[in-house]
Amino acid sequence: MNIQEIQNEIIDEFAMFDDWEERYQYMIDLGKTLPLIDQKYKTDDNLIKGCQSKVWVHADLTNNNIVFTADSDAIITKGIIAILIRVFSNQHPKDIMNANTDFIDDIGLKEHLSPTRANGLVSMIKQLKMYAIAYQTQLN
Repeated sequence: MNIQEIQNEIIDEFAMFDDWEERYQYMIDLGKTLPLIDQKYKTDDNLIKGCQSKVWVHADLTNNNIVFTADSDAIITKGIIAILIRVFSNQHPKDIMNANTDFIDDIGLKEHLSPTRANGLVSMIKQLKMYAIAYQTQLN
């Protein structure tokens, strides 16, 4: 599945819920399915700067696609990074770099986060795209 198809799938999933309490619960459930980062990567180098909670992300290049793993010490934040990893993991670095993230607005996520969590969301996206840029330069 490409990035746009995954984003559309997430939009459809969030549309099934009537209110934000149900959506938050869904995000918490998604966080529980997150491909967990190996303990050895839970270092300061892999911490996302700008997040209120601790969020660790690790990326590996496998068959020219980036595979992300992550973890967070906060359940909502874990759900947010789980959504982003679902969209960007197992994708080519160029596709990640060029990906539009409007789906976040489409599901209403940004407007239902505190300002500090919304800033953290932006930092998470930035970090995932930075990994893509770094791996793309290796592929060139």
